[in-house]
Amino acid sequence: MAGFFKRKTDSPASVSGDESTDTDSNEKSSLLSSSSSEEKSASNDDFSFNKSNSVTETTPLKSAAGGKSDIHVHVDEFSTLPVHDASILREQVQVPEFRATFWTLYRYANRTDKILLSIGFLSSVLSGVMRPLMTVVFGNVTQAFTDLGTNAYYDSKYFVYIGIADICFSYLGTFIVMDRGEVLSARVREQYLKATLRQNIGYFDKLGSGEITTRISADTILVQEGMSDKISQMVTNLTTFLAALTVAFVRSYKLTFILLSVIALIVITMTTASRYMIKYFRASLMGYSVGGTLAEEVISSVRNVQAFGAQDRLALDYDKYLAITEKWGLKAGLALGAMIGAMWFSVYCNYSLSFWQGSRFLASGELNVGNVVSVLMSMMNGAFTASHISPHLKQITNAIAAASKIFATIERQSAIDSSSPVGATLESVTGSIELKNVRFIYPSRPDVTVLRDFSLRIPAGSTVALVGASGSGKSTIVGLIERFYKPVGGNVTLDGHDINDLNVKWLRRQISLVSQEPVLFSCSIYENVAHGLIGTKYEHASEVEKRTLVTEALKQANAMVFIDKLPEGLDTDVGERGFLLSGGQKQRIAIARAIVSNPKILLLDEATSALDTKSEGVVQDALDKAAKNRTTIVIAHRLSTIRDANLIVVMSKGAIVEMGTHNELLDKKGEYYGLVQAQQIDKLNEEKRAALLGQTDTPEDEDEKLIELVQLPAEAVEDLKLVKTKTTASARSISSLVLADKPPRVEEKYSIWQLIVAIFKLSEPEHHWMAVGGISAFINGLGYPITSVFYANCIAAFQQSRTDPSSMRGTVDRFAGFFFMMAFVEGIAFVITNGSLAYVAQRLVRRIRYMSFRQMLRQDIAFFDRDENSTGALTATLSRDAQSVEGLSGATLGQILNAAVNVVAGLVLALSVAPKIAIVCAACVPFLIGCGFFRFAMQARFEEQIKKSHGKSAAQACEAAAAIRTVVSLTREDDVWNAYHEALEAQIKISRPATNKSAILYGLSQGIGFFIMALSFWWGSRFLRSGEYSTTQFFITFVSMIMGAQAAGIVFSFAPDMGKAQSAAANIKRLMDSIPEIDVWSDQGEVLDDVQGDIEFRDVHFRYPTRPEVPVLKGLNLTVKKGQYAALVGMSGCGKSTTIALVESFYRPLAGQVLIDGHDVSRLEINSYRSHLAMVQQEPVLYAGSVRDNVKLGSLHQEDVTDEDVIAACKQANIHDFVASLPNGYDTLCGSKGILLSGGQKQRIAIARALIRKPKVLLLDEATSALDSESEKVVQAALDQAAKGRTTIAVAHRLSTIQNADVIYVFDNGVVCEMGTHQELLAKGGKYSELVQMQALEKTA
Repeated sequence: MAGFFKRKTDSPASVSGDESTDTDSNEKSSLLSSSSSEEKSASNDDFSFNKSNSVTETTPLKSAAGGKSDIHVHVDEFSTLPVHDASILREQVQVPEFRATFWTLYRYANRTDKILLSIGFLSSVLSGVMRPLMTVVFGNVTQAFTDLGTNAYYDSKYFVYIGIADICFSYLGTFIVMDRGEVLSARVREQYLKATLRQNIGYFDKLGSGEITTRISADTILVQEGMSDKISQMVTNLTTFLAALTVAFVRSYKLTFILLSVIALIVITMTTASRYMIKYFRASLMGYSVGGTLAEEVISSVRNVQAFGAQDRLALDYDKYLAITEKWGLKAGLALGAMIGAMWFSVYCNYSLSFWQGSRFLASGELNVGNVVSVLMSMMNGAFTASHISPHLKQITNAIAAASKIFATIERQSAIDSSSPVGATLESVTGSIELKNVRFIYPSRPDVTVLRDFSLRIPAGSTVALVGASGSGKSTIVGLIERFYKPVGGNVTLDGHDINDLNVKWLRRQISLVSQEPVLFSCSIYENVAHGLIGTKYEHASEVEKRTLVTEALKQANAMVFIDKLPEGLDTDVGERGFLLSGGQKQRIAIARAIVSNPKILLLDEATSALDTKSEGVVQDALDKAAKNRTTIVIAHRLSTIRDANLIVVMSKGAIVEMGTHNELLDKKGEYYGLVQAQQIDKLNEEKRAALLGQTDTPEDEDEKLIELVQLPAEAVEDLKLVKTKTTASARSISSLVLADKPPRVEEKYSIWQLIVAIFKLSEPEHHWMAVGGISAFINGLGYPITSVFYANCIAAFQQSRTDPSSMRGTVDRFAGFFFMMAFVEGIAFVITNGSLAYVAQRLVRRIRYMSFRQMLRQDIAFFDRDENSTGALTATLSRDAQSVEGLSGATLGQILNAAVNVVAGLVLALSVAPKIAIVCAACVPFLIGCGFFRFAMQARFEEQIKKSHGKSAAQACEAAAAIRTVVSLTREDDVWNAYHEALEAQIKISRPATNKSAILYGLSQGIGFFIMALSFWWGSRFLRSGEYSTTQFFITFVSMIMGAQAAGIVFSFAPDMGKAQSAAANIKRLMDSIPEIDVWSDQGEVLDDVQGDIEFRDVHFRYPTRPEVPVLKGLNLTVKKGQYAALVGMSGCGKSTTIALVESFYRPLAGQVLIDGHDVSRLEINSYRSHLAMVQQEPVLYAGSVRDNVKLGSLHQEDVTDEDVIAACKQANIHDFVASLPNGYDTLCGSKGILLSGGQKQRIAIARALIRKPKVLLLDEATSALDSESEKVVQAALDQAAKGRTTIAVAHRLSTIQNADVIYVFDNGVVCEMGTHQELLAKGGKYSELVQMQALEKTA
């Protein structure tokens, strides 16, 4: 979608190098700027993947990675403001850069950890010493063989001792380091979450919650991998390298010094390449973190996405960020490939130089064969292990890059730190609040001044109502009192004390807030309300006492009415963000949560906007009672709720227009009077009422007949609540009978081969690159078998050193030349292997993420309702699974292919040269491979367990980050952290036994290689003594077998990566194979050429798939004719929003039919059908793009939409004037989830998005609930205008908005109980009439 996520900057500047990495927010902003042509190319990036496209540089990250600049760098947006204002705003959003080092990873290690890690690292060091020790024994045995095997038996037993020691040390080192890695990475996660929760709200306005989820689920896993078995293996390899040098020095310092020149080349290569790898990988992470935020936004609003058919457009936007990740990931992979190629070039050069110089020392008599072989073997071993440091180094550099971002947040000093003990606490609070000359600018929108010298005094114990147009600054006042933000001028006082001098947490505990869009947490109703007791004397009260308080609060909030009907009552889980409840039910629980603590100050920001009139009346009474003897600030658009306020403040553009009581302001006939008139419900004249009453008594009245018919099915199929009694089929409800026949959902299991085939197919467009990488890896793998031939010939030549030194030197010189030739061949092959496989890996990761994201958006709404598919879990899956597959590709895959060829080729060579020796040694290899395989299988099972626990903890963290305002207003920071801490502790307990088994198997796989050596020398010495095999044959067999055994050990050192990759591949395949019941990819079904808009429900029964025990619709019948404006009213939870969801075809009814123009909706082609509908939800959803892009998202053919179309839609929705007044106009960013706009502004943009679609059926689910009276009147007129010529179904609690509806259906308990026009229903004096009376706005007595 062109232009999405585009940031408008007045004077874009270009930089290069690392100059632009000033702050996280700068990097983030740089991500949000790119030219339209770049974006267009991104959108058109072929994702059929038929050809290998170059990476689209849509939102590049040169600033983070150096090189030629290809971005517009974020200009300091506060530079135009006065210095004082700029410093206050900058402090709230800026994140200083943090440069992590390796030791940063271990910052949270305590004394016990340090002792254990010392033991672990010491064990790894001792394990690393074993191989150089082996070279000493090897030199002695070679000398013995030169003397025809005299002491070979005696010396070979030392290999057994070394093997036993290596098993013990490898096990101990691996177990301790892996276990501590899990523990310490959990602490990093905890500290990151703790640091995130203490940040000021301005920080979150700049940062999406998806970025936080990515950091906590994916980046912390990278940190863990950098501290886990990879580091112990790297320490072992590094020690082997250093110990090998030491042994070589002891045996011959001259020869070793000469060989050090090559070692220096290896060290320079590694340090240079790792620097670039960290730089590039950091840029790759930065790209994905923004993509993760987009994914989180889209998944959390999936109903909106599906309603507008925006799946593909948003997936292409997501792909723009994947392109960035791919580009920088590929550069990191190429840097690694260059490093590995250079290292292997150095290794073979080392062999060449070793033999060439060694032969000279032998010829001169300075060294004997044993010493030369010890030096050669030591240097070979050192070089071999040094070359295997690189994959582990990649993991560690990745960890350091990820840690830089994580620790930047941990180190950030919050401008308003809720965890700080600093600040005064008052002994008693009366609740007097005063705002003095307050000037306020949002840090995320510095070009708009929201409040200008605003002053208001709120006496203790009074109720003050704030009314006015959306964007006038009402919610801003609530944010300032809660200390969400800092004003740039003036101050806010509580009981005469400046709130900046008060302790933040203490202040927030004196205040209860009910916000416009209530946020519930994924736990039971009881737990949600009990969160309101945090910080009070009841926080640690007994369970019984807490339940009593919670129940009382729920009664006051009129919530027990529906809770009592739920099977689990108070213990009913509300689902993620409370999605299992209706808007009104959520709001009542949020109100109960606010009043349960009996706060001193109550802030109600549109607290009853989502309630039906009856609930509103009861709840308003409860709030009026709760407001007594406490300070209450009410923001309301529904003016019937604030008639009894002590003071009503009318605001406009950040200033007070008029103040007074309801009656006083009505008498003034000013702004407030106009607002009241806009909401006044027409009075019914008596004559018409009498006439209507007369009609309703006649038996011929069709409406009455219809009502009777509507009621009949509900009575016939009344649900019997699953009571354990012997019932006949007819006594059970229709929906329960349908559910009984539904088969249970079974999770698919896949074999390893199926998963390999699936991933191979996903890489199909890059198969030619895989072939290149495979052929190069095959050449790499042949290196050591060929080396064994060269090596054996050189050793055989050494035996002539005493008899014919010149012939010996000639032979060795020839083979040294071969080694030098091998250096070029192997070096180039390694670069090609790693380069091509890195390209394949990055394309695969991008494709997996893109396809997984599209596949998620393909699923029906029931998929997202399930617990395991929470937004946090799905966002974490997108990030983690592709990363796990990448962990087994690129350099790692090259290493595995290389090692596999090495094993097979070595075995074939050994069997062909000396079969009697080879066959005995080969018999041991299955034990080695078996250890590795069992480790892999066990790791795969373990990964499945860990995924579930990681998903749960990631979902908790994501939920807290997404609802940060609610978390901090409830002072839930410690509570959230404790729950997260417990989840991680449980995870560690699950991990430990598996880690122990994995370490044992790894230790065995390391030690068996030495046993094979012992067997080779002991068995081979017999054949040498008998003369059956020559020294050359023996050494060819020995070196090829030993290098093969070492290679097999290296393959299975990647068992944890294999386990993760298998688990990830299973998740990916499961998702790819998932075909939803309502499939937006399917073209099956009838396509209607001409939709009129007749909607009918015929005896519809429905229950939500995740709550099959709760009936929602119980035989609903209703008809909406073409062009009619139908309104649905009734209590919260009676099925109104469910009706809208069924019209949108989000779910299928269990029984009955939903029809459009007489066609069953379930038999229509879903995309074609939805193209005729437009929906505006109760809680409007916007995305982090510009206003223009959010409006265009509603269009069917976005490329054809002109700016004139956008402006026309915005004018209809009464938002154009506001947008035009902003400095950037339609290019103004809305922020993550529209956070930079007020509720009313978001709602009007959502309405404009629906209107630009020009739908035949318009669905309004509380579409004007967040609007002020003035806007509502204009928008309602616009909606009335828009409704002409199209069918409109509106759910409304504010009855003034639907009094002109053609037909009003009054819902009760899942059926229609009354229907008619506004005046007909008033005349009946039934339920609707009661609701109208509650919303009357005459003068109060």
